[in-house]
Amino acid sequence: MDTITTTDGTEIFYKDWGSGPPIVFSHGWPLSGDDWDTQMLFFLQNGYRVIAHDRRGHGRSTQTGDGHDMDHYADDLAALIAHLDLQDAVHVGHSTGGGEVVRYIARHAESRVAKAVLISAVPPLMVQTDANPGGLPKTVFDDFQAQLAANRSEFYRALPSGPFYGFNRPGVEPSEAIIENWWRQGMMGGAKAHYDGIVAFSQTDFTEDLKKITVPVLVMHGDDDQIVPYADSGPLSAELLQNGTLKTYRGFPHGMPTTEAETINADLLAFVQS
Repeated sequence: MDTITTTDGTEIFYKDWGSGPPIVFSHGWPLSGDDWDTQMLFFLQNGYRVIAHDRRGHGRSTQTGDGHDMDHYADDLAALIAHLDLQDAVHVGHSTGGGEVVRYIARHAESRVAKAVLISAVPPLMVQTDANPGGLPKTVFDDFQAQLAANRSEFYRALPSGPFYGFNRPGVEPSEAIIENWWRQGMMGGAKAHYDGIVAFSQTDFTEDLKKITVPVLVMHGDDDQIVPYADSGPLSAELLQNGTLKTYRGFPHGMPTTEAETINADLLAFVQS
């Protein structure tokens, strides 16, 4: 297995396939680099080098008990980029991975970054505050933690079976294979990392990070996202970015890179090539 060891002794697993211009993928909570399989194979076939890691506590990386916050996530990503000596990389982040990408670029500067893509991403801020009245109440995320602590396996069946992929919408046929793959990835990771990660993705404010970023950023968001609601995320991020472009997908769910891969891949390729 390909791994790097961070300064605090955490082993980060990663996949690095192909040659050509590098594209780095950051996955969502509580998944792993495997969630990018369709995108990685697509870009590999189009002449790109594709890299995806498992966030600390997720997938095949160390199930460490601490460091489950956006600064550590960003620093782990920076360590991987430095280890591989990537230049002019395009960073693609889904959901929590979008927050990781934003914090990485803002915290570690843009010298190695060409462009970025935020897909169904958590920035600017998910939780409701006085300054962010459109956010989700903290009780939503407290309930996530309670369900995880009570029965993680059941919780990890319910999310992909319903709101994550929009399988709870009328007329949508659930895919058992997609649901099981989500569950598989989730259960590979550590309960502590996932429990703490709920706070990391919901309570981190990325407003100032977004303002710092000058590279071109494509913000892709479905308007039927039941996990990271559209109105308080995609449009606001695009406005805060210096060079941001918003692309809205009518009726697409949170997990659109999987259920709508053909559309998402085509638009990603067009942006990378532009």
